Amino acid sequence: MPTFPETFNLADYFLFDRLAEGHGGRTAVRFGHSLWSYADVAERAWRVAGALQAAGVRPGERVYLVLPDLPAFAWAFFGALKLGAVVCLGNPLTPPADLRAVIDYVQAAAVITTAAVADALALHDRPVLAVASTGTLEADDECPLDRPDCLITAMAEAPARVPVAPTHRDQPAIWLFTSGSTGRPKAAMHTHRDFAFNTEVYAKGTLGYRADDVCVSVPRLYFGYATGTNLMFPFAVGACAALFSEKPTAERVAWAVRFYKATVLTNVPTLMARLLEADQAGATVDLSSLRFSLSAGEALPPALLERWDARFSVPVYDGIGSAEMFHIYLSNRPGDIKPGSLGRVVDGYTLRLLPADAQGPGAAEVPEGEAGVLWIQGDSVAQGYWLDRDTSWRTFHGHWCRSGDLFTRDAQGYYWFQGRADHLLKVGGQWVSPTEVEHCLCAHPRVIEAAVVGVKRDGLVLTRAFVACRGATDGALAAELQGWVKARLARYKYPREVVFVDALPRNDRGKVDKHALPVG
Repeated sequence: MPTFPETFNLADYFLFDRLAEGHGGRTAVRFGHSLWSYADVAERAWRVAGALQAAGVRPGERVYLVLPDLPAFAWAFFGALKLGAVVCLGNPLTPPADLRAVIDYVQAAAVITTAAVADALALHDRPVLAVASTGTLEADDECPLDRPDCLITAMAEAPARVPVAPTHRDQPAIWLFTSGSTGRPKAAMHTHRDFAFNTEVYAKGTLGYRADDVCVSVPRLYFGYATGTNLMFPFAVGACAALFSEKPTAERVAWAVRFYKATVLTNVPTLMARLLEADQAGATVDLSSLRFSLSAGEALPPALLERWDARFSVPVYDGIGSAEMFHIYLSNRPGDIKPGSLGRVVDGYTLRLLPADAQGPGAAEVPEGEAGVLWIQGDSVAQGYWLDRDTSWRTFHGHWCRSGDLFTRDAQGYYWFQGRADHLLKVGGQWVSPTEVEHCLCAHPRVIEAAVVGVKRDGLVLTRAFVACRGATDGALAAELQGWVKARLARYKYPREVVFVDALPRNDRGKVDKHALPVG
């Protein structure tokens, strides 16, 4: 298993080591027709470190990056890490009040964001460094702003090198936020070695990222899934991160793959479905340059994967990770794809399936084929949640993390997702997995996507399916979908109500937001 020296910094591991290897001239970042080499990004990262130092930021203090997918994201990210600060990432489309709540929660010493977000936040109690961007490829985020908080001006005034203290591999480096599916998002505290460990065993060992890869992402860089696959992982091997800051619609993603000649696409099931829909509608969806596509963040219905495989010759490596473990620990991989499963354990991690009431990782595993809660052991496990020891004690057990996800494991070692342990519904005295019903609905030729939730009627729990379909919808189609589920699953699992929607609501990480669905 990979090990790392005591003196260790992620900015060195991902960026500055490429210069030491003689790869400073390789293209690190592309943004439209513009490009930056590793040497360019390194020079700017040093100046960001100097700008933050001049603003009074000290090692260990939090720097909140609230940026679109711009080139400045790369040097702000690595510059803060080189200084020894702790990076927290935020969505620039989040309402200002919610951003301010996170700033207060993590006690951010500085904020790096766009001028528009800076104006909306109107912070006067800590330094803000702003970049100019309209959120399009035509924007120039290296253009100085006529304002005192301009990041570009601060970088120009900073020295080319600043003195930085050496960092320990176990110093805090990046705090990743949970999706907030069970309440306010929590910050999972990670150290420098956590990210390097997963990069070695997953990005390099499992997927085989290469120096000639060009990477494009549907999820935005503030989401840990994409921070890994579209910034850290390509930088670790001297590859290229190709960015666009517009909304990742099917048309824009197809454009980015074609324009950049991408070889790796970080994707989510929703956009896989939208790309297929756009292709059927006559849009130009040419994915022939891709070596592989990734899928994570939500369950990938087997029927969707089958449609994808039938249209595109691009293997999809579906996997699962978490903010608590940084990234993927269970995955399909080159030459080993089991449709419908989340693959096998990534080398370097250990998994156990335990009863829901297990108090620790030493409990006896559930029998093969039965559903159990997934526990993960690996060197990328977070130290805990910031300012939440009670939840930390329930989730983290030394080297182990309790995921809260239900899985079964077959005799060949493949894992099959059954939903969240706290999301199962008891209908008529029988447990129902919403994920299982959703996958069944998505196998219907008219269904694009589906979400199943529980609703109460006269004190009893019933299932309601929210479904986006192709073509006109009516009561006859609703009855047809109910019959479709009855014919394929145990009869009691069929949705008692079917509600048609244009699209399912999603949170800022692209996951279906079931809290936003009407259940009254």
